[in-house]
Amino acid sequence: MSAPLLEVRDLCAWYRRETPVLADLSLTLAEHEAVGLIGMNGAGKTTFLKVLSGLLPSWRAASLRFCGQPFHPQDAAFKARRYTVFAEDQPFRYFTFWEYLSYVFAAYRQTPPDVSELIEGFHFASGAGMLMKDLSTGNRKKACLITAFALRPPLLLLDEPVNGLDFQSTEYLYRLIRGYKAHGTVLFSSHILESITLTADRVFVLKDGGIRQTFTGSRIDADAIREALHCENDL
Repeated sequence: MSAPLLEVRDLCAWYRRETPVLADLSLTLAEHEAVGLIGMNGAGKTTFLKVLSGLLPSWRAASLRFCGQPFHPQDAAFKARRYTVFAEDQPFRYFTFWEYLSYVFAAYRQTPPDVSELIEGFHFASGAGMLMKDLSTGNRKKACLITAFALRPPLLLLDEPVNGLDFQSTEYLYRLIRGYKAHGTVLFSSHILESITLTADRVFVLKDGGIRQTFTGSRIDADAIREALHCENDL
């Protein structure tokens, strides 16, 4: 069998060392799958994505491996193969979307593709020529998501990607997540059960600083996940 795309073993992360947010978190991601990460507010979903994105220096782990090889989140080789969209991204306020798209693709040493289908799917045509600072929260999210799905990295990380989107764009995003397996692996955090049950091949329930339950395939059921989250809330 091929090595997992991503393997994390015994990851701990903190903002204050005496109160760790993540403690002994372990998981693996296979190539070409869609994985949902769910947990109550404060469970550490965004913190985990920040570690993988090289934005949080206060962490330690027994092992981090990508395609079977050890890596550090700030390694150039790893950064070139992953891309992250955070819930509150406000990138390059004085760039238009087109300038932002060109900048990202230049950073990844790629040529921007035709993104007209993504723009149409997200109903973003009216915002494409505006400065990022003048876009609504939802349209800034669309700009970042269009860039991410156009880039098609082997590992796509999405932090609460549904937040701020209108109904039609949300439905389109679900289709993109389901279809991303043709290009790579997507790991996305969410507190919206629908976004998990409609898109994910596997679901990790994050609580007490680690992955405490995993739902796969036909076991991805809203009631079962809701029960797991309610149990977490009772602790």
